[in-house]
Amino acid sequence: MLRAEQLECTLRGRPALRGISVEIEAGDFVGVIGPNGAGKSTLLRALVGILRPSSGRVLLNDRDIHDIPERDRARQIAFLSQNPHIGFGFRVIDVVAMGRYPYRRRLSPLTAEDLDVMHDALEQTGTVDFKDRLITELSGGERQRVFLARALAQEPKLLLLDEPIANLDVRYQLDILDLVKSLNEARGMTVVMAIHDLTWALRYCRSVLAVKDGRLAAYGPAAVTLTRSLVEEVFRVPARVVGVEGEPARIDIGT
Repeated sequence: MLRAEQLECTLRGRPALRGISVEIEAGDFVGVIGPNGAGKSTLLRALVGILRPSSGRVLLNDRDIHDIPERDRARQIAFLSQNPHIGFGFRVIDVVAMGRYPYRRRLSPLTAEDLDVMHDALEQTGTVDFKDRLITELSGGERQRVFLARALAQEPKLLLLDEPIANLDVRYQLDILDLVKSLNEARGMTVVMAIHDLTWALRYCRSVLAVKDGRLAAYGPAAVTLTRSLVEEVFRVPARVVGVEGEPARIDIGT
């Protein structure tokens, strides 16, 4: 569904991605892991077409992503950036309505179909009850679910998320991860998500893509790829993968 070929990106005169080639299968749930500054956010921005690579290319269904008009691209891919924000106190329903822009002419009113899709996105993210509140009045976890609802309103086939649970309480982390997993499993939505918590990556993601110093360090099924040796190589810390019969596996760092 999505393929990167020898992707190179330079930011502020320094190489950020170095020859990354990956192929993401339709319906997969890929966790992108790596230390701070490894290139996770840069990779996601390049995959979604926000950042143009200095060399190499990204193909969406065998078509160069930069040859696809923005509105057409937005009907296929939704991107939730790290720490998204709205500069004004829009109502939640108006924020979600922004996700319908690929389907509307400028200044055209919302259609019945738009409203149905928006309501479905609000229902899925558990944000219906505060749809008339201002986005600025919500907690961090509530805002993150609203921004996810906006992304779902685009009706994408591919959802890219950059650290969607960063700085959230554990309860909200689980809410977001459970929701994303259900979208992947129930709707067959392809998900690529940068995530810093390795235990959550192991438990929720079907595949893991590890980045180190802008290079691809490993890519494959999470259960066999996210090993002690990989964690120690990529993060340069001692680690232990703990699996107790009848309980989900976890990764202990510094043991």
